[in-house]
Amino acid sequence: MGISALTPPTRSEDIVETVLEFPDNRLLIGLCGEYDRNLSQIEHQMGVHVLRRGNRLSVIGDKAAREQAAAVLRSLYARLESGRGVEAGDIDGAMRMGRPMPDTKIEGTEQIEMFNGGGGIELRTRKKPIEPRTEAQKEYVKNLFANEMGFGIGPAGTGKTYLAVAVGVTMLISGAVEKIILSRPAVEAGERLGFLPGDMKEKIDPYMQPLYDALNDFLPAKQIQKLTEDKRIEIAPLAFMRGRTLSNAFVVLDEAQNATTMQMKMFLTRLGEGSRMVITGDRTQVDLPRGTASGLADAERILKGVKGVTFNYFTSKDVVRHPLVARVIEAYERDEAQG
Repeated sequence: MGISALTPPTRSEDIVETVLEFPDNRLLIGLCGEYDRNLSQIEHQMGVHVLRRGNRLSVIGDKAAREQAAAVLRSLYARLESGRGVEAGDIDGAMRMGRPMPDTKIEGTEQIEMFNGGGGIELRTRKKPIEPRTEAQKEYVKNLFANEMGFGIGPAGTGKTYLAVAVGVTMLISGAVEKIILSRPAVEAGERLGFLPGDMKEKIDPYMQPLYDALNDFLPAKQIQKLTEDKRIEIAPLAFMRGRTLSNAFVVLDEAQNATTMQMKMFLTRLGEGSRMVITGDRTQVDLPRGTASGLADAERILKGVKGVTFNYFTSKDVVRHPLVARVIEAYERDEAQG
């Protein structure tokens, strides 16, 4: 991104100033805003002082506030580098993403990050750290960050969807994407949508509940509500994806084994500029009508070897739910092998 952080020599036990250098003066003007109003907004809401010295900004304040403000400035500068503007609402959003709101008590870290250390990967959320536990899960997370389209295929309880949503939230907070879109096929299991009570949202929500559950593990309820109202988080049935072009988004299709071949093709071709797609599914839990081919199986066959598309596979060894779940899966696998 071309930004360097310089820490001047300490004058006391605590460093009171962090200096950020921005090489593009034109973008720096946009970052500061007319009459430095953007800097004033950051100062007022984050409890720091920001001084402009040429192409450098000095952030003065206590350590925690200074680091949060520096992260916000870097995020906004990255937004300008991508060709987007910076308005008051964008600054407010960056600050909300960089730290908890004053009326929200959250245990844990201030920002979701991915880092490597000791050979492992850890996704730190505002509620709890998320760490891939198996080698397959670690490879899966790495591939989701590195590639535009990734498939996670394996039995229930292996973290396919959970980790995908965690990566999506990470990318949203870092500014790598502008929105998260989570989708599932609304496959009926004994009840027809039209016969369920309520409006369309109330009819659909039961099918989408696992996606809501994953989000609630990573973000405070107030933030999820705000992001949903702003259309920066969307949860919708697969059928609602038709006709859309999903740009600058992290898109997850869960339970993909229940998508038909035509639905899968429709979904995969929604990919737009600056987006990532993750498709998760379990080939052993197809709920489609007898004789209807699973779009997941067809996509796996057709897209193998396509550049930019990765496939990660999980087994009962990767199950992170109750240990009995792994034994149940293994028993079914043995039965299928014998049959």
